[in-house]
Amino acid sequence: MLVLAKAAMAMMLGFILSIIAGLVLIPILKRLKFGQNVSTTIGERHLKKNGTPTLGGLIFIIPTIVTLLLLKFKGSIDLSYNLVIILIVFASYGLLGLADDWLKIKYHNNKGLSIMFKLLCQMAIALAFFYIYITNGGSPTLEISSLGINVDLRWFYGLFILFLLVGTSNAVNITDGLDGLAGGLSAIAFMAYGMLAWNATWMVGHQEVGIFCFVLVGTLLGFLLFNSHPAKVFMGDTGSLALGGALAATAILTKHELSLALVGGVFVVETLSSLIQMIAIIHFKRKVFLMAPLHHHFEQLGWSEGDIVKVFYVVGLLLAMAAITYGVWL
Repeated sequence: MLVLAKAAMAMMLGFILSIIAGLVLIPILKRLKFGQNVSTTIGERHLKKNGTPTLGGLIFIIPTIVTLLLLKFKGSIDLSYNLVIILIVFASYGLLGLADDWLKIKYHNNKGLSIMFKLLCQMAIALAFFYIYITNGGSPTLEISSLGINVDLRWFYGLFILFLLVGTSNAVNITDGLDGLAGGLSAIAFMAYGMLAWNATWMVGHQEVGIFCFVLVGTLLGFLLFNSHPAKVFMGDTGSLALGGALAATAILTKHELSLALVGGVFVVETLSSLIQMIAIIHFKRKVFLMAPLHHHFEQLGWSEGDIVKVFYVVGLLLAMAAITYGVWL
């Protein structure tokens, strides 16, 4: 019961602070005209969203950090080294996304940072994470506990971490194309990892990492009040990169890296659909999907935005429950 009480308190506090942040921040973003420039290539139904405030990721990033600091000052949690690593990744990817969003706003286009520069920055953060992780006793092993498999990847583990952090941050970014889609799926994913972290009793600060996940679930739920259809604010790269980076970092520290493919299954499919479409167009001069990523394909089929989001939520929830069953019981 104590675990449930702590999780509920963490989510409630994060939820309340994110609502306050949204009520304060959204009018400021509107007054400063920090609006999203919607591309005409994704369909006419999205053109009415042009000018919707962006940088909404701050609505859950700032309250998450503030909530953890309040819990620390209250003596409810300790800032364990694992929690600090996750917060560094969370904030670093958020700042990178903020720089990208700022350039888009400043020049009134969707270019932002160059793809290569953004990728290099993502890789640099991932390498810094790997260095901190290894120098503080992190194990470069890949474990499949249910099968009794424990593989020492040595320095290849660094490449694996690089792939997870960069891939997951971009996967969440690609999925962020419909109102409430990336935010809701991220809330489901962090709920799953909160439970997995709480069960990882061998990890230093496992309860604190679990609380971080539950706090983030609460702040995301608060954010969804403003981001669900019709969205009053978009999270932008500020939010999507931060969420992806934190999700991958949590998976790595809890040694549930492979579960990420299941918990974030919808993110994986969305990314693969974009990759498949790009390869098909470049090499075969034809499309596999009407439009990529996958959520736009369903839009082209005539599905409503709300129906697509609900179906993706259900799939994400089923995959998360499967991952929890595997990670906790098996």
